Amino acid sequence: MQRIANLLLIKNNQVLLMKKPRRDWYVAPGGKMDSGESIYEAAVREFQEETNTQPSGVHLKGVYTMMIQEDGKTVDEWMLFTFRATDLRGIPFEETREGVLEWHPIESLQTLPMAEGDRTNLLFAAYQEGVQYGTFYYTPDFELLEETIQTSTEEVNRQHG
Repeated sequence: MQRIANLLLIKNNQVLLMKKPRRDWYVAPGGKMDSGESIYEAAVREFQEETNTQPSGVHLKGVYTMMIQEDGKTVDEWMLFTFRATDLRGIPFEETREGVLEWHPIESLQTLPMAEGDRTNLLFAAYQEGVQYGTFYYTPDFELLEETIQTSTEEVNRQHG
């Protein structure tokens, strides 16, 4: 099963997104995990390769199963691990072979063209606490058929004294 890690950078109420040439859809920088690589290592490495910058304040925000279905049958399946970062060092590329990098207001995640499952997970990563889990079912043309979502938050216990 293919494993993908992406990273949403949020800085000064802006998100750094990549506009992919194939569909002119926006995505968080990311890509395929290498053999033996942790999901964290993959997200940071892919972000560095696609942006020419070093993210900081990186943490996991979502774990997703992506299902492509055709005629009621699963034809492809992969896992997506979404991370959020709060800062970066360096100056991002303007364009790479993967696409064009652009800064957008966080609110634009609601309206920019992208896969609807990506919109769900990036909005969660941008605005919500905790970790989101889900499964997205798509047609081969990435029309969202169904999504199931769960969330968890970590309880913080503090002793007063």
